[in-house]
Amino acid sequence: MKKLSHMLLSAGLALGVAVTALPVSAQQASPEGQARPIKPASPAAIAYAKEILAMKNASAMYANAVPNMVQRVKDSLLQSNLNYQKDLNEVAITIAQTMAGRDKEITEQMAKIYASDFTEAELKDLATFYKSPLGQKLLVQEPQSISASMTYMQQWAQQFSEQVNGLFRAEMRKRGKEI
Repeated sequence: MKKLSHMLLSAGLALGVAVTALPVSAQQASPEGQARPIKPASPAAIAYAKEILAMKNASAMYANAVPNMVQRVKDSLLQSNLNYQKDLNEVAITIAQTMAGRDKEITEQMAKIYASDFTEAELKDLATFYKSPLGQKLLVQEPQSISASMTYMQQWAQQFSEQVNGLFRAEMRKRGKEI
């Protein structure tokens, strides 16, 4: 139970930090289930956006989106249809093959979002920046910096949680209640 609470605290802290790092416009609520509107963009702006996403290797985030979704749906169906396990396993392979490549839709939409959020000139400047020595260093170093930051935040959350837990226990002891 203690480990679970630490994990939840860490996850909550990481999520909180991630949300506070988002631009205010990205945090604005949209009606539930509705995507925010995307402004039309020129083909050149979309091309720059795709180039930037490729340089940032954004596709790595969703490289397994199709097989993972097929697996999740299959697992969900298995919960109430255990007697069809063999069939569902076979069907999952067929569906994964049929749906292969659909993850490219994500790339297209991400490029449209970037092209909606940035002007064509800004996207061109960003592409130029990412091709520069500093931009190349950022592309290589940023994932390592983010990983190290996440590791630190998890360690910090663990230590902070233990301190807060100790304070709760001390205050409860003052009230004559051991927890």
